[in-house]
Amino acid sequence: MRSLPDADPGLPDIRSPFRYLWWNARRQSRALLAGIAFATTWWLAQALVPAALGMGIDALRLKDTGALLAWSGILLGLGLVQAFTGIMRHRFAVYNWLSAAYRTVQLTTRQAARLGATLSKRLSTGEVVSVGNSDIAHIGSSMDILLRGTGSVVAIVAVTVILISTSPVLGLMVLIGVPVMTAAVGPLLRPLHRRQKRQRDLTGDLATRSADIVAGLRVLRGIGGEQVFAERYREESQRARHAGVGVARVESLLEGAQIVLPGLLIALVTSVGAAFAVDDRITVGQLVTFYAYAVFLVAPMRTITEAADRLTKGHVAARRVVRILSIEPEVTGGTGSTAGGVLRDSHSGVTLQPGSLTALAAARPEDAISIADRLGRYSDGDVTFGSADLASLPVEEVRARVLVADNGARLFTGTLRAELDVRGTATPELISRALHAACAEDIVEALPGGLDAQVAEAGREFSGGQQQRLRLARALLADPEVLILVEPTSAVDAHTEARIADRLAAARRGRATLVCTTSPLVLGRVDHVIYVEDGRVQAEGTHRDLLTTCPAYAATVTRGET
Repeated sequence: MRSLPDADPGLPDIRSPFRYLWWNARRQSRALLAGIAFATTWWLAQALVPAALGMGIDALRLKDTGALLAWSGILLGLGLVQAFTGIMRHRFAVYNWLSAAYRTVQLTTRQAARLGATLSKRLSTGEVVSVGNSDIAHIGSSMDILLRGTGSVVAIVAVTVILISTSPVLGLMVLIGVPVMTAAVGPLLRPLHRRQKRQRDLTGDLATRSADIVAGLRVLRGIGGEQVFAERYREESQRARHAGVGVARVESLLEGAQIVLPGLLIALVTSVGAAFAVDDRITVGQLVTFYAYAVFLVAPMRTITEAADRLTKGHVAARRVVRILSIEPEVTGGTGSTAGGVLRDSHSGVTLQPGSLTALAAARPEDAISIADRLGRYSDGDVTFGSADLASLPVEEVRARVLVADNGARLFTGTLRAELDVRGTATPELISRALHAACAEDIVEALPGGLDAQVAEAGREFSGGQQQRLRLARALLADPEVLILVEPTSAVDAHTEARIADRLAAARRGRATLVCTTSPLVLGRVDHVIYVEDGRVQAEGTHRDLLTTCPAYAATVTRGET
């Protein structure tokens, strides 16, 4: 079985939506050309059936048995060709759809991982969800329709040649009538796409609202705001529903036009052809051929209209994908290297020594978060790592050596073992040690499957304190050179917090660790405490010394205790 999609999607051409679609087509050009060949043969086999049928009817009228058998054999052969090429056309259509769609999934997923926090700052949750829900499908459809669309154009040309060579008048009627009907439905496409865009935007906003409500549901219930947000969600969902009805109205008009207009052409061709047959200008078989072609041309004409619709949607979808792929990370790295050493933030004066267990107590929590972001290279700053500027190191190296673990980290779906051991290399003993240090053994013991139990999306089955302890165990198991923990015990009880603080030093022995907290239970168990006020280091020492020598620190710790 062939792997789909390719392991490496390559580097896309994101200079414009058209160039992105063209790049996709070139990436799967062999499959596209093969599919177009089968689709063209499939359409031509259908296009030749009315001509063969007309010739067979004329042979029957002339009582020419040999010709009748020959044309019957040709009809059978055309049927077999249709069956085979139809199967192959469909297989290549599905393959091309999946290739383009999932190549886009690979690219957007890779870009999301590259952007990190930048993505959520530049795009809303609903926008990203809409790309995954609908845009990739439109891009796949734009590749799929190329097969039938190209074949339908070839079929229309072939039918036109046959009709003009048989009867120039009727041939010209069909030749002129098909483009006129196609142009007649064209004005409906623009309002359709306009309404589709509005529906998509409203759906994206609704998805963003849903994510916000779910993320803050506990808070909403606590302040009594659940009903207010429910009403707002109901209003927005109704707007999205009305927009969907508007799309359906235009689509119904388009579908009706694609039936009525070809019907008028069929009636006109049939009436004129019947008059010609009465005057012996064409044979009965040719009259049947003209009627059959007028009916047949409905299908390729609708395919051309469908192709215009899908290609337009694909172009719009590609514009949104290109927008995501064009975003550059707020934080970029260089090509330098360092052997490690002291990690220092010159802006605040915070210095983290190798092998030390240090606590950072900030008068304002946002100052601690800002420092952690700079030390972890999640925001720009004058930070050095040993003898090297942190900004000069590759981002991948920084992420591997410096881990910032905060309470915004998520638990993902899968087994608990895989969730904790993200690298897949930890032994059972190492996992047990990490769980012990995070006081999370009881969580695993309570699960029916233990470490093999399935974790729901975002760890919904765990309480806030349980999630925090599991995140801490995951961070400890990663065993980075530098670990920065942001309020790692804010959701646990005092007894559990004290045990975690006692075990943290042993779990991180020989490694640099910074704990951003104002909890006295943690501050009293670390090697060194740094007090920050207004974004700058104001005092350093042990917890006990700072309580007596720094009133501002004592006031901050007291507030953290209550």
